[in-house]
Amino acid sequence: MPKIRRAIVSVSDKRGLVPLVQALVKLGVEILSTGGTAWTLSEAGFATTSIATYTGAPEILDGRVKTLHPRIHGGLLGRPIPTHEAEMAQHGIQPIDLVVVNLYPFRETIARPGTTLEEAIENIDIGGPSMLRSAAKNYERVAVVVDPDDYTSFVAELEARGGEVSKETRFALACKAFTHTASYDKAIADYLSSTQDVSSEPFPEVLSPTWRRERLLRYGENPHQKAAFYVDDASRGGGRPSLGRANVLQGKELSYNNLLDLDAALECVLEFERPAAVIVKHTNPCGVAEDAGSISTAYRRARDADPVSAFGGIVAVNRPVDAELARDLSETFLECVVAPSFEQEAVEVLSKKKNLRLVSVGSMSDRSIPKKASIALRTVSGGVLVQERDLELVAAAKARVVTRRAPSADELAGLDFAWRVAKHVKSNAIVFARPGQVVAVGAGQMSRVDSVKIATQKAQVPTAGSVVASDAFFPFRDGVEVLAQAGATAIIQPGGSVRDDEVIAAADEFGLAMLFTGMRHFRH
Repeated sequence: MPKIRRAIVSVSDKRGLVPLVQALVKLGVEILSTGGTAWTLSEAGFATTSIATYTGAPEILDGRVKTLHPRIHGGLLGRPIPTHEAEMAQHGIQPIDLVVVNLYPFRETIARPGTTLEEAIENIDIGGPSMLRSAAKNYERVAVVVDPDDYTSFVAELEARGGEVSKETRFALACKAFTHTASYDKAIADYLSSTQDVSSEPFPEVLSPTWRRERLLRYGENPHQKAAFYVDDASRGGGRPSLGRANVLQGKELSYNNLLDLDAALECVLEFERPAAVIVKHTNPCGVAEDAGSISTAYRRARDADPVSAFGGIVAVNRPVDAELARDLSETFLECVVAPSFEQEAVEVLSKKKNLRLVSVGSMSDRSIPKKASIALRTVSGGVLVQERDLELVAAAKARVVTRRAPSADELAGLDFAWRVAKHVKSNAIVFARPGQVVAVGAGQMSRVDSVKIATQKAQVPTAGSVVASDAFFPFRDGVEVLAQAGATAIIQPGGSVRDDEVIAAADEFGLAMLFTGMRHFRH
């Protein structure tokens, strides 16, 4: 490739612009520019040629047409072959060797509250993507840079090669440019689709989600599997806390399994308003508790539910980690702790656990969720399953009493707590609890009665006087009999079995209170 002699520089994101152009000018590159970029460069003392001057055609239609001109796209698409060179000479078209363009801030515009459709439409870039695509298509001769984070390495290569860029770099930059325009177009399509009435059909005919690779992971679920973590740009904004905008303050690199468990723990702890702690092992909560005043007390109560499973677990809390909680956390080997934030003294205490990952996700007060993030995707062989995320929950106070005895106020509080936890346990899910504390969990069994039995077998604190939540209905009365024998006094479940009458009769026989919510929470 010959030296870069002529470049179009037109950017919305002005980061690193002046140092980049300074390096280009030093190498003798002619700069063509437009609008705000030209003004910024002029203020910095650089001479540029406006696109209108270069093409001989003024900007028209309120600036909608500036770069859509044969001298621009001919200069980008022309190849170094005799027929192209002759045609370009005939029409007075000079080669353009470099495009530095990033696009109108469409995503930022639609993220602002109150943005109108008209405002969004005016921030759809037309000329920018066209130039990027032309340059990227002709990568064998033209270099294209869309990301300010690439300026430093790009300039370093230019300077090292006397103003040239290797074919390998041009190809990599072209790939990035096409990815950039595809993501940009997808954001526009998603936004425009969201403005339509989709009440009758919430899922698009064509689904083409876009995520950006955040980091490569050491491996997947097992060491022989490669893995990476991709982030949805929508998750970087405000609203519901997410791993997409989390900060890792210390510890080893997060693994694939860490991220799965962190997500499970985070989603579970978001069910609670009061100070709460969740301990997760293999995506299942093994200890959950809340406390009216102390996050440390909540954590200790969660750990006491199953201290054996807590070893090597993932902890989520919905309050900042203070020094007292940090000291409690230090007593057990843990993989990760996720919290809104960590006080400095807590970080100092936990720094002694050098491999412990501390993950900060910011305030948990705002739990609103972007529409794009309200669906869940799961791959299967040959396709993908798409569903709305399970964000609803019927409070125990609104559930229907189906037994002769209604739950007491204390039982009702325990049932509501257990029901919130059961939503996050793998099916078949059984949760024994008292108000504000999990007593025992039975998860992921092929029969519900086995989940009940396993929960009673694992219980580290007495189950007598506890209440029970089941994520789906009891198909037979045997599950009710086992939990009654374990000392449970009340049950919350969706109902809906053909044998509901038998199950209710069993509860009445043992003097249990039972609530039907009418809403199931399977988690496969």
